[in-house]
Amino acid sequence: MCGARRPLVRLRGPKAMAETEASLLRQFPLLLPQNRAKTVYEGFISAQGRDFHLKILLPKDLQLRNARLLCSWQLKAILNGYHHVVQQRMQHSPDLTSFLVELKMVLEVALKNKKELLVYVDTCFSTIKLKAEDASGREHLITVKLKAKYPAESPDCIVDFPVSFSVSWTPQSSLISIHSQFLAALESLKAFWDVMDEIDEKTWVLEPEKPTRSATARRIALGNNASINIEVDPRHPTMLPECCFLGADHVVKPLGIRLSRNIHLWDPENSLLQNLKDVLEIDFPARAILEKSDFSMDCGICYAYQLDGAIPDQVCDNSQCGQPFHQICLYEWLRGLLTSRQSFNVIFGECPYCSKPLTLKMSGRKA
Repeated sequence: MCGARRPLVRLRGPKAMAETEASLLRQFPLLLPQNRAKTVYEGFISAQGRDFHLKILLPKDLQLRNARLLCSWQLKAILNGYHHVVQQRMQHSPDLTSFLVELKMVLEVALKNKKELLVYVDTCFSTIKLKAEDASGREHLITVKLKAKYPAESPDCIVDFPVSFSVSWTPQSSLISIHSQFLAALESLKAFWDVMDEIDEKTWVLEPEKPTRSATARRIALGNNASINIEVDPRHPTMLPECCFLGADHVVKPLGIRLSRNIHLWDPENSLLQNLKDVLEIDFPARAILEKSDFSMDCGICYAYQLDGAIPDQVCDNSQCGQPFHQICLYEWLRGLLTSRQSFNVIFGECPYCSKPLTLKMSGRKA
C-alpha cells in the first residue's frame, strides 16, 4: 500500500542524529533548525536556480503529519493546484528529508508546468506523468516511476517509443533533467513519426487498426484484395523498409518484379511513401475508394475480419474470384475435403468459392 502513516523517526543516539542532520544539510543547505529541539526549520528550498522561503513547524512529538508548512506568497502561488499532493506527502512521508525531496519535485513540476503540463501524479508521489509536444505538434507522454531510494536511485521511465529510452541520471538529477532528455529523444524520432503519419493519413492501413507511436509496421491495402506489409527502421525512416506482399500471385508477383527492377530509384531524400509509389509504379488507393470497389475485407469462410488478432492474408489466385481467407480457416476447410492432399506444410485443394485449384503453405504450424 502507498504508505501507512508513519511518524517522523526519532533520533536514538548521537551518531544517528549526526547522520540525519548531515543528510538534511547536504540536500537542503539553506534550510536550518531554529531551536535545539529541532521542531522549527526555516530557510530556503531551491528549484531550477531559484530559492523559495519556507518555514516548517513540527509538534513536540516530531510527527510530520501534524506539522505546519508556512510558505512565501511566491511559493504559494507556484504550488497553487498542488495542495492535495503536498498534504498527502506530509501525511505519508517517513521523515522530513523525504518530504522535502518530494516537495522539491512538486515545485520543479509546477515551475515547468507553464509549457509542459502535469497529466497525473498519484498520492504516493511514486508515479508521475508528463506530456510534451514534438516539433510537429504531436503529443507524447512520459511516465516516471520513482523508486524507494530516489534520488540516489534512477527512476524508471516509460514511453511509447519504437526504440529503447534510458535516462542519464545522477543523485543531483531531477524531473526536469528527465523531461529535457525526453524532449531530445522526441526530436530524434520526429522524422520517423512524420513518415508513419503520412502513411496513416494517405493510405488505407489494415494493420494495426490503431497504431501506437511505438509501432514500426504497417499493412497497407493495394486493391484487388492485395496488400503490402512494411517494417520501417525508426533510425533511418526514409530508407527502403522490409517489404512483404500479400495477395493472389497474379497480383503481387508483378509488384515484386517492379520493386526489384526499380530499387535503384529509391531516394532517401524523398518521403518513404513517395518512394514506394515510384518503385512500385502505383498510387496507393484511399480507403474511401477501396470501400466502394470490390475490395473484400472479411474471410470467405468465417465471415469475420479479425480472428484471434489475425486478418485474412490468404487469397484465391483466380483473377475472377480473389476471395480472401484467414490462414487457419482455409487450412481447416481444405483439410476437411476428401479431394485435398498435403505434403509437409503445404496443402493442395480447391477454393470454396470458385473451385479453382488452390495451394496453402502453412506458417508456424506443424502439418
